[in-house]
Amino acid sequence: MIHLNANTYNNMAAAVLPGTPGFVIEQYATLTERAKNRSFGLIEDDVIVLDTETTGLSCAENELIEISAARLRGREVVDRFDTFVHPNGLIPPEITELTSITNADVAHAPRAEEAVAALEEFVQGCPVIAHNATFDRSFIESVKGGVRVSDIWIDSLALSRIALPRLSSHKLATMAELFGCSAVSHRASDDVEALCGVWRILLCALTDLPGGLMRLLADMHPDVRWPYRPIFSFLAGERQGETFSLEAARAQVMQADAEPDHIDADELPGLTMPRRDEIELRYAPGGLVNDMYSSYEPRAEQIVMASEVRDAFATSTHRVIEAGTGVGKSIAYLVPAAEAAKRNKITVGIATKSNNLTDQLMYQELPKLARELDGGLSFCALKGFDHYPCLLKLESLAAGREITTNRDPADTLTAIAVLYAFACQSPTGDLDSLGIRWRSVNRADLTTSSRECARGNCRFFNRGCFVRCARRRAAKADIVVTNHSLLFRNVAADGKILPPIRHWIIDEAHSVEKEARRQWALSVSADESRMVFERLGGAQSGALGRLTHALASSDAATLFLGLGAKAASSASRASLAMAELFEAVRELSRNGKADGYADANIWIGPELRAHRGWEYFEPTARTAIDALDEAGKNLSSLAESVGAENPEMVIEVADGARRIKEMKATLSLVLEGADEHYVYSLQVNKARRAGGEALTAERMDIGEALAEQWLPEMHSVVFTSATVTVSNSFDHFNHSVGLDRLPKGSFSCVQLESSYNFQENMAVVVAGDIPDPRDRDAYLAAMENLLVDVHMAMGGSTLTLFTNRRDMEDLYGRVEPRLSRQGLELACQLRGTSVKRLRDRFLSEESSSLFALKAFWEGFDASGDTLRCVVIPKLPFANPTEPLSCERNVREERAWAKYSLPDAVLEVKQAAGRLIRTSTDRGVLVLADSRLLSKGYGKKFLSSLPSQFQRIDAEQVGRYIKLWRASHE
Repeated sequence: MIHLNANTYNNMAAAVLPGTPGFVIEQYATLTERAKNRSFGLIEDDVIVLDTETTGLSCAENELIEISAARLRGREVVDRFDTFVHPNGLIPPEITELTSITNADVAHAPRAEEAVAALEEFVQGCPVIAHNATFDRSFIESVKGGVRVSDIWIDSLALSRIALPRLSSHKLATMAELFGCSAVSHRASDDVEALCGVWRILLCALTDLPGGLMRLLADMHPDVRWPYRPIFSFLAGERQGETFSLEAARAQVMQADAEPDHIDADELPGLTMPRRDEIELRYAPGGLVNDMYSSYEPRAEQIVMASEVRDAFATSTHRVIEAGTGVGKSIAYLVPAAEAAKRNKITVGIATKSNNLTDQLMYQELPKLARELDGGLSFCALKGFDHYPCLLKLESLAAGREITTNRDPADTLTAIAVLYAFACQSPTGDLDSLGIRWRSVNRADLTTSSRECARGNCRFFNRGCFVRCARRRAAKADIVVTNHSLLFRNVAADGKILPPIRHWIIDEAHSVEKEARRQWALSVSADESRMVFERLGGAQSGALGRLTHALASSDAATLFLGLGAKAASSASRASLAMAELFEAVRELSRNGKADGYADANIWIGPELRAHRGWEYFEPTARTAIDALDEAGKNLSSLAESVGAENPEMVIEVADGARRIKEMKATLSLVLEGADEHYVYSLQVNKARRAGGEALTAERMDIGEALAEQWLPEMHSVVFTSATVTVSNSFDHFNHSVGLDRLPKGSFSCVQLESSYNFQENMAVVVAGDIPDPRDRDAYLAAMENLLVDVHMAMGGSTLTLFTNRRDMEDLYGRVEPRLSRQGLELACQLRGTSVKRLRDRFLSEESSSLFALKAFWEGFDASGDTLRCVVIPKLPFANPTEPLSCERNVREERAWAKYSLPDAVLEVKQAAGRLIRTSTDRGVLVLADSRLLSKGYGKKFLSSLPSQFQRIDAEQVGRYIKLWRASHE
């Protein structure tokens, strides 16, 4: 028995993920002592621990400069290999600064081929252990003869995620310090020493996992070559006879999470809240917020916002708060939200749009606040279904279900092992921080969707399901952070996804209407239909085929097989009917009005319904509805009959029946077109001969739905964003979220100026003489010259935001060669280009510039010199052929001024907000749409911007920017 002192336990508790059970913390905290006397036989006899130093991260572009290795036998290092490597080029200064390896050190060292040949002789084919082994192996094997060093490379980073799944960080330096091993120093020889110690810790930690689990991991998919299999096989052999039950493991870990749920605020007469002056003191010098940050300075706007949030909660009213960049919104609402939660034992929800803000709250603001609040603060993030492992699918994949990947299937086995270990030690948690290589692993094999989830038919549903556990965890937390998508899915599901939260902060609230409309849209698509029927299969394939095979030996085989044959036959007819339906959708699309792009979104309005094409489409649709109705009933009958005896056997069939009924309901809704709450449309991809067709019904008035279905159940909702008002008016936003449908006095609005000096730090330039875009040759020529001048004057670091692909691609073809000749780099969001890769590249290369579309108009943070100029060639008005615009124009007078105009103003405000993200940022906004000056509505745009504008002829814009930069940088 190892005596564990309080300091050791507390240090480990601080190093693991929040919510880690005490028994797991104790296991981790005693590993150092237990590893000293533990023997691991063959798996630690003659293994090589290796590390390298290189001139960069790419083995195609960079070179080795140091190799270090140690031969381990048991706990002893019995031999060492250390050498510098002479590269073909000079070592970059930043690498010398990081590693202390100089060009003099490597001047007389062996070349890479000699060094690797010597390493091969040292290793002698033994297993090689390296932290992030893919990196070291790629550099070794990029050298001639490197592939002969070893056939077995063990990644201690991946293994650490299996052995210690609850650690917050699996960096070698972190683990070495935590477990008292040699320190890491960015020198290969030191890192090898550290890894030698960590290696035994990992082996010891693996023995804490259930013995039966080791056997399960060792035996799964024996045809896949997997370097960890011998380790698990050896450890399983030490504990022969032990069996593993995932249900039992989940039950054990769930016992450690027995805290009571928070109170539903509906059960309280009102909230107990601090007084206004008490809230203000939290933000004063020496107050709580001051203690959270080493360089905090009180901001009047932040204190006002915090007080408004406090008042909203105390009076059960709603707020809309426009808080400019630099106000510090998150801390302004977090402090009163935390006070409300802790004093009243309720849960307060925070809904965000972007992952960046979610991460900032979860990993920066909330932990700091929790450390400073008396009694701490509990918080968690709640995400959609596909962020959590599905235990039923995990078992199925481990048991032999085919691995679907076009990359290394060993990565899928590693993911399975990580998830099993995580499930054994985690009451709740998601996939996002587990280091799984999703490029190799098919996420759908290990997760489920809300629609696909078997719920009561799954034996884990009430006994350890991660989605259910996440919801229960949220019901116990003071603060729950989620996203807009999940919030509005919860509204559509009558509150069955989230715990009963009555107080919400909705940050980035300018996106609320669009996201709610997206989440509430009803759609039936060719791709979904094909997937549903392929999964169902028939008598010999898919879910129906597997069920038929399983039922053949049943006592009620005759009955069941008869039901199965009937279901398979009707599913086949429905599949054919749906294929014909989507051929008819494509034919119908030729009669609708749409733009010229590949993805056409066509309004199903009175004109289209009266067209002759609808006469051909309607019978095909009704035939599909009848076929779906029959298939849904037969599949449900089969699922109910078999499920009465074995519910898990019919999970896939029951899911298929549910999806088919949903398709029928949506198709009927669109075909009839009688529900005036919706706008109806069809989608086709004109670049494809088939596939991509869909029929969609979207809610017209999101505000009406929120005012009827959600806001009355909420005690207080605080909507906040830097971009809410249009010409200082909240009317458009209030209508979009339904606040203007509520009783008088139930909400109020507050506008807070930014604490940044926009007038000084941001120039707004309107190029008012750009030709009309309808004169395409003149327009493109003028825009080409303007864009070249702007990029040259800025020296790069410019983001140009387009409203359509045609203009962007035409201008990119004209501008890029001219900039390239001047040594300036310009990228473009071309078809098939990864948005994430473009963002990462733009952020990492300070002087690069980018032509981009909608994905970059908001939620893209690039502070400092990375982004110094934003250009908007055209105002972002909604396309007049969009179904929502068409429907609004039919139903309401001046619909364009009521909806499209304010939406475009807010989009320009969002784009302008990309420029100034910190108090030291400087930037130029160039607006190249002459309508800002020639049309009356231009004033709405210009008066909504945080800085006054300058009207300048296009040919003078570059000169103006140079002068402005000279006086501001």
